[in-house]
Amino acid sequence: MVDWNPVITRLRLCASVAALALTIACSSSPRGLVPTGTSEPDKFLFDKGTDTLNNKKWLTAREFFKQVTETYTASPYRPDAKLGIGDTYLGEGTAEALVLAINEFTEFLSFYPTNRRSDYAQYKLGMAHFRQMRLAQRDQTETRAAVKEFETFVARYPTSSLMPDAKARLREARDRLSEADYQVGFFYYRSKWYPGAIDRFKAVLKDDPDYTGRDGVYYYLADSLVKIKREPEALPYFERLVQEFETSQYLLLTQKKIIELKAQVVKP
Repeated sequence: MVDWNPVITRLRLCASVAALALTIACSSSPRGLVPTGTSEPDKFLFDKGTDTLNNKKWLTAREFFKQVTETYTASPYRPDAKLGIGDTYLGEGTAEALVLAINEFTEFLSFYPTNRRSDYAQYKLGMAHFRQMRLAQRDQTETRAAVKEFETFVARYPTSSLMPDAKARLREARDRLSEADYQVGFFYYRSKWYPGAIDRFKAVLKDDPDYTGRDGVYYYLADSLVKIKREPEALPYFERLVQEFETSQYLLLTQKKIIELKAQVVKP
């Protein structure tokens, strides 16, 4: 005969634990936490959201901000709360969250194009794409999107305090695109298809003359030209490398090649 008392007791215990967990979850949720009689409930919720955001409690902060945007549609805190929602997604950092961050910041710029923090929204929109950039050997769709958004920032907000950071991120994103093209050119160079390498390296220099890794472009472009007996065209690229880079892994080789090429010119 089965003794059901222990089973019943265990079931009751599980039910009690589940009920307690539900009670705790409900009490810890920001929903309905505005104290009775609060004169500015929208400000109360926004401040709570800001505090939890600063403590990196992304989900809780998001709930506070959403209460502001969904319940207090005429609140002066609503634009900032929408930015806060975007920041929680950006802080969370998963692939899905970054897509949602892009949506929040894009909507902000659409709803509040003249808001005092529109520069912040534009910068964070660029950062949401920047955080999804892939290695130079991979697809560069997100890198191009980041470049586009940071270029928009630079054009629209010349006096923004975020300009130095935006320009730095823009340079990083452009470098990633140029690195991707450089890798293609270097593959052609190693495969000894020098005309293809030359075209690719020249395209890198034309599209991004400030590419920070252009010393490698100069070297392999010039050497590709040497390989196909176009030495007079190669010399200026070797010289540009020496002129523009005080330190480079290609510097000693380049100086040697400059001496060799100039000797060939004098010899005849």
